[in-house]
Amino acid sequence: MARAANKAQAGGAARMVAALAKALREQLGLTQEEVGRMTGYTASAISAMETCAQPASDAMLVALEKAIGGGLGLFEKARKLMLMDKYPPQFKDFAPMEAEAVTLSSYQTYVVGGLFQTPDYARALIGGGYPKLTEEELDELVQARIARRALFDRTPAALIELIVDETALKRPFGSWEIQKAQLLSLAEDAQRDNVSVQVIEKNRGLKGSHAGAHGDMVLVETKDHEHVVYLEITNQSLLVSEPPIVAQHAHRYAKIRSQALSPEDSLSLIRELAGEIGT
Repeated sequence: MARAANKAQAGGAARMVAALAKALREQLGLTQEEVGRMTGYTASAISAMETCAQPASDAMLVALEKAIGGGLGLFEKARKLMLMDKYPPQFKDFAPMEAEAVTLSSYQTYVVGGLFQTPDYARALIGGGYPKLTEEELDELVQARIARRALFDRTPAALIELIVDETALKRPFGSWEIQKAQLLSLAEDAQRDNVSVQVIEKNRGLKGSHAGAHGDMVLVETKDHEHVVYLEITNQSLLVSEPPIVAQHAHRYAKIRSQALSPEDSLSLIRELAGEIGT
């Protein structure tokens, strides 16, 4: 049943890889069993990949490139597309936009933003959701989420901002050890030249104004220098590009940023919270 569902749900990248692998295999006069031996997989695994019953893993794509790629680099190029296929449906339209963003400005209230998550934190967060995922599905989603971190080191560099609610930094997933490692990782990311991390204090509402009370948002300046807003709630998403609405969200984000701690004070608080765990 799972494999039948995989066939029905296979994305464009998985179908392209399946067709390409089969065509190259047949062109080389190889059986599925022979390709399996060359790549370290069983003949049934190669068959499942070619029919999309079990789309190629990242490791299989690397092996296929070496075995039957012919130096074309097609399976290597497909690795990024396959990762895009593994994103949740509500995130797929936004993922390529994020990867190519000029600036990315995010406000997060409940958890540390996905771009900044460690593998263990992401696994605990995604795996603890409902409905429950299989281990294979969980592995794919964690892998896809961590792959987003390539944006940090991209050339040309993107300007990345995160404003996170203090309560998110105190909300553990998986274990306190995982939470501590997440905070320390966030502190490291905050010191990158192209990254700014600010914390909005949990008692901000006591000061008479809290511009972040309406929830999360991500503002993006695209590679074409257009401005859009990405909103997500309960596995539904919305990409907004109408200038008046985008401007409204941008103004709210600017107000949130003005109400948050400075990057220096935020880094001190993150380190302080990490130091308190386990003491």
